[in-house]
Amino acid sequence: MTRVEVSTDILNWALARSNLTEDHLVGKFPKINGWVSGTIKPTLKQLESFARATRTPLGYFFLDEPPEESLPIPHFRTVDDGAPSRPSPDLIESIYMMQRRQDWMRESLIDRGQEALPFVGSVRMDEEPRAIAASMRCAMGLKLDWAARHRNWTEASNALREAVEEAGILVVVNGVVGNNTHRTLATDEFRGFVLVDEYCPLLFVNGRDSKAAQTFTLAHELAHVFFGRSAAFDLRRMQPAKDPIEQACNRVAAEFLVPESELRQIWPSVQSDPEPFQAVAYQFKVSSLVAARRALDLSLITKDQFFNFYDSHLSHERRTSDGKRGGGNFYNNQNLRVGRRFAMEVANAAAEGRLLYSEAYHLTGLYGRTFHRYVDSIGMDGVQ
Repeated sequence: MTRVEVSTDILNWALARSNLTEDHLVGKFPKINGWVSGTIKPTLKQLESFARATRTPLGYFFLDEPPEESLPIPHFRTVDDGAPSRPSPDLIESIYMMQRRQDWMRESLIDRGQEALPFVGSVRMDEEPRAIAASMRCAMGLKLDWAARHRNWTEASNALREAVEEAGILVVVNGVVGNNTHRTLATDEFRGFVLVDEYCPLLFVNGRDSKAAQTFTLAHELAHVFFGRSAAFDLRRMQPAKDPIEQACNRVAAEFLVPESELRQIWPSVQSDPEPFQAVAYQFKVSSLVAARRALDLSLITKDQFFNFYDSHLSHERRTSDGKRGGGNFYNNQNLRVGRRFAMEVANAAAEGRLLYSEAYHLTGLYGRTFHRYVDSIGMDGVQ
């Protein structure tokens, strides 16, 4: 039985990078302690299994020393609290997966004569948040009272996502890597990321986050597009990192969802309510969490009041949503994980012979009949 010479530094690096421990893997790899100490060498088959378990490219194990891995975009963290300094394999893979989709989409749009989107990178850091938020609404085809036209904040959030896509921006909401439900995305590491491009900017929202926080993340990401700055961020407890662009995006997102002038106008009449944030939420069709965050922005409440409400709100949401994640219709979920607009572009290209079906499968992560059934589900019958 042939065994493979692997650097112990590489093995330790792969373990650290995966956030798994030797104890976690010892059941599947009983001799892992020996591999790490250098007293035993793994077989090629064992090494292949270990590579899959730690989500490490197999070729890395044949290097003399660990490679330097970094994200292709800045990663803004709210606080330095001992969180892993290196990006996880899940975040790395998700970003590169989205970049592949974006690259293909860009080429397809240019080939079809699509012009660059005029709003990408169209605002400056020194502009007033109110003016930027107004520009965002205009570009998305939204009125100042757009949210009030919907029955609740869930409907308003869905309408916002659809408006953003209609404006030419790709939106992906996913809580796992691709469709792999065994590889969940950690909200402690990132709430979302933005890949800015003048033809097809892409917004990725971590679907593992609370529904309330996802709306704010989407508005925050939209501001990134208007500033023309790609980034990943964690927005821990809805607080931005200290970087100026993150601070600016948060101010704009808050103004976009809950305009200051309107909130100040109604605050005197709701602040004495038993649940003032719900009253604000109903008015602006946002979640009560976003309403509380906006009240904090404008110094209408203290940080202690906000964080007490934030912790209570999330605790309640976790209890009520316990066991419900990951459900729903598979094909409906693909409208979030793949994005209807992107899927239609890929399906049309494949049907017209501009794209091989094998490439369409790879781009969407949907293969064979699954791809064609999804295409049928979005009203594109006849794409074979």
